[in-house]
Amino acid sequence: MVDQIIERRVPLLPLRGVLIFPGSVMHLDVGREKSVRALEEAKNNDQYLFLVTQKQTAKDEPEEEDLYKIGTYAKINQSSKLANGTVRIQVEGIQRGEINAFMDHGDMLVVDVSLFDKQQESDIEAEALMRTLQSMYEQFAKQSKRASQDTVNLLKETVNPELFADTIAANLTLKLKQKQELLELLKVNKRLHKLIELLGNEQEVLGLERKIGQRVKKSMEKTQKEYYLREQMKAIQKELGDREGRTGEIAELKEKIEAANMPNPVYEKATKELSRYEKMPANAGESSILRTYLDWLIQLPWTNETEDQLDVNKAEDILNEDHYGLEKVKERVLEYLAVRQLTKSMKGPILCLAGPPGVGKTSLARSIARSLNRKFVRMSLGGVRDEAEIRGHRRTYVGAMPGRLIQGMKRAETVNPVFLLDEIDKMAQDFRGDPASALLEVLDPEQNNTFSDHYLEESYDLSKVMFVTTANNIGTIPAPLLDRMEIISIPGYTELEKREIAKKYLLPKQMNEHGLTKSMLQVKDESLQKVIRYYTREAGVRGLERQLATLCRKAAKMVVMNERKRIVLTDKMVETMLGKPRFRYGMAEVEDQIGAATGLAYTAAGGTTLAIEVSAVPGKGKLTLTGKLGDVMKESAQAAFSYIRSRSEELNIDSSFNEKTDIHIHVPEGATPKDGPSAGITMATALISALTGRHVDREVGMTGEITLRGRVLPIGGLKEKAMSAHRAGIKTIIIPKDNERDIDDIPESVRKELFIVPVEHLDEVLKVALKEGKA
Repeated sequence: MVDQIIERRVPLLPLRGVLIFPGSVMHLDVGREKSVRALEEAKNNDQYLFLVTQKQTAKDEPEEEDLYKIGTYAKINQSSKLANGTVRIQVEGIQRGEINAFMDHGDMLVVDVSLFDKQQESDIEAEALMRTLQSMYEQFAKQSKRASQDTVNLLKETVNPELFADTIAANLTLKLKQKQELLELLKVNKRLHKLIELLGNEQEVLGLERKIGQRVKKSMEKTQKEYYLREQMKAIQKELGDREGRTGEIAELKEKIEAANMPNPVYEKATKELSRYEKMPANAGESSILRTYLDWLIQLPWTNETEDQLDVNKAEDILNEDHYGLEKVKERVLEYLAVRQLTKSMKGPILCLAGPPGVGKTSLARSIARSLNRKFVRMSLGGVRDEAEIRGHRRTYVGAMPGRLIQGMKRAETVNPVFLLDEIDKMAQDFRGDPASALLEVLDPEQNNTFSDHYLEESYDLSKVMFVTTANNIGTIPAPLLDRMEIISIPGYTELEKREIAKKYLLPKQMNEHGLTKSMLQVKDESLQKVIRYYTREAGVRGLERQLATLCRKAAKMVVMNERKRIVLTDKMVETMLGKPRFRYGMAEVEDQIGAATGLAYTAAGGTTLAIEVSAVPGKGKLTLTGKLGDVMKESAQAAFSYIRSRSEELNIDSSFNEKTDIHIHVPEGATPKDGPSAGITMATALISALTGRHVDREVGMTGEITLRGRVLPIGGLKEKAMSAHRAGIKTIIIPKDNERDIDDIPESVRKELFIVPVEHLDEVLKVALKEGKA
């Protein structure tokens, strides 16, 4: 039976991570202000204080609930102050005690404790337990380096069960919680029983450590200490039947490799690299590189394939739902689906959607993926100048990774996505290689089934991928790359098409984004027409969408400010909201001019009209060209000038005009670079008009290259040029005879409002463009 003695009030010293048993001596470093003050209080009185362990070591200001109730009543034997302000003390545990009252005086903690009497008497059970423990501890001391012979000798001389038990408890390497449990066992026999259990566990652990050490010792001569530790970990895991850690990781990787359905060469490569990874030390530099490589091989789709939706009618409905017009593109996609449905297998085509910005090339590629029920991946090539972006880096480089094509396939998670290579005409090349040449293998249906990525080092099959590329100007794409693609031209939209696109797609989208409903905003067709004609001049609809967004913002403001509950957008309101018209709709010239002709040009932004002005004044035959013209355009001017000199008599021009007349050819909008041969007949017409004094018909636009003999050669971009003439209100266009085959490409709504004149020689041009008689 344990008897309690009278309570005592003593300073409290909370301990972090340590515990003192009665009868043991320990050195402590005390640094917390309250703890230092408690030491001073103890030294000023009888040198006694109460030591109790904190439940959480991280707590700097412990409260009553943060401390265990039972601790050790101790005496301070020595005390000294260190240079850093910490106090080092030697304390001796006297007896167990329990906190009855906890008091925080602000500068220190004080407790009322009940001290438990030491049990001096011994019984037969206690003596038997002590002998058992004595024997076990002697054996433990022989096995473990952590037990000293001095402790063994001390235990032989100890007859007090309390002191015997606490001495062993103080010298065992136990967890803090286990020590606290021993401290709280007030009956000595129970404490001795608990010590026998704990000491038995320690002996088992020591025996297991020795067994593991013997197993690992054989391989010590081959490896360093690092290798020994790894083998020891393996042995521990084997003994415990544990698959966690490196062994579990290797097993998991092996399972994933088996499940990835890799081709045989790739599977063999993955297995070989996994074997290397297994033998490699975990902290070796190449270990993380190998692990990343294996992850890439596992995560890439090798056989996972989505099933194509081969219902041609349904695909047509999806394409029509997403896009207005673009009949050629839709027809090509439906042809691919039809052939796929009949053959059940076909290599993915490589389509190149070429056209000016804003005509819907990227969104069309997304619709193609939706109509086929395939995953969609987009990769922008604008500004790419490093070949490694396509083919990846070799694994010998720091930070190596696969090319963006393989990264895209990983994102797609299937072997047959629709893969969009955006802005293929904007790639560059420098000392890091030529990415356009690297794409040759990717976009060749005969080669891309064995695409080689430098990082993977194994072939990857891209033959099932449907590649779609986009470009604004196919002229900048290298010829070998262009040869591998099927060009589908998207020249731009007619005014009618723009109005339908605005009504069906753009306006509903902007109204939804700006929180407007049909009951709040109604836009008339005439208003849309005005926005298209006077506030945008583009082949696509991007600028139109921005103007519609402006209208929606202003309408939303009017609704919120209660100016109007319902807005019907009229012509006048468009001008009020968007300001004065930015563009003039109609003819390039207000009236027929001398020395001024309208040409038709094609740019990356679509077709446009080009005014060419010629001034002829008395001088010494100087020819001046201005308007930021390119070399080809300057050569066209020289060719036209030489033709006129050779035909001066037939054209009723003074044969010596080249000696007496200074000629200035100017193309307005001088800040914009202009080049191309198709302005040849326009320059010649304007020159002849200026030299003969005949007016040029303002309703005539023309395009065609001229030779020194006056022949008119074919040009490109007829559809875009015809549409730009239609936008400008031109009624007649003159085109080269060889371009008659392209007339069918011009939308019917534009074609029926234009009078198209095919010509073979400049004489035919002059008959149509120049009016009879002089000014």
